Amino acid sequence: MLLPIYIYGHPILRKVSADIPVDYPDLDKLIHNLWQTMNDADGVGLAAPQIGKNIRVFIADGTDFVDKDPTCADFKATFINAHIIEQSGNDVARNEGCLSIPGIHEDVKRKDKIRIVYEDENRVKHDEIFEGIKAWIIQHEYDHLEGRLFTDLLSPLRKRLLKSKLNGISSGRFKADYRVVLAK
Repeated sequence: MLLPIYIYGHPILRKVSADIPVDYPDLDKLIHNLWQTMNDADGVGLAAPQIGKNIRVFIADGTDFVDKDPTCADFKATFINAHIIEQSGNDVARNEGCLSIPGIHEDVKRKDKIRIVYEDENRVKHDEIFEGIKAWIIQHEYDHLEGRLFTDLLSPLRKRLLKSKLNGISSGRFKADYRVVLAK
């Protein structure tokens, strides 16, 4: 089922998400709906807060970046109860956008290497290191679980320059080809 995506300005995007208990009802269905919604909106990742649930689950799909990083050819993953343990390597700037902030793309610096513990869709625990584009995608989606948005990582000047656009988005002045939920 396609779910609406919560848009910049909605308070749910600023809350820290809770770990998901083993007996969480219909988690498989929720994950399926995340994938369907992300694919329909042409995203590369989607986190539960973006569909109105403050729980620690996100999905990531790096296959669109195979031309820049061949290791992304089969990178499609579900991250449940994810916690980044370490960020290291160089700060690398990449152009980011977000389904919750339609129409804005900015260069954001992130660490090029992370170590993350998580459970996959089968609730199997992992402790892995990701680098490059995979680490970048994961960090963006992980930030949603922590109540952060990519615009938080911009310089104060850049934030000031984007303020009117962000205010417009939060009040519904944007175009998106998917269903949305605005702040009330």
